[in-house]
Amino acid sequence: MSAVADFSVQNHGTIVMVAPNTTAARDWVDENLSNLQGWQWLGASFAVDRRLASDIVSGILADGLTVDE
Repeated sequence: MSAVADFSVQNHGTIVMVAPNTTAARDWVDENLSNLQGWQWLGASFAVDRRLASDIVSGILADGLTVDE
């Protein structure tokens, strides 16, 4: 049985959906992405422009969290 990644990332072309799957991931979002707007959330995932997604994923990985792409 494999462990759940902290974040799941789905590329939808111009929009990338990022889902924080763990408590550590939700804490990371609260600490690092305080500028997310309510309209960016769709269920448990938030949408970002594809040009910003790589920086977000890099930050997640740099802080020792995992990403399932």
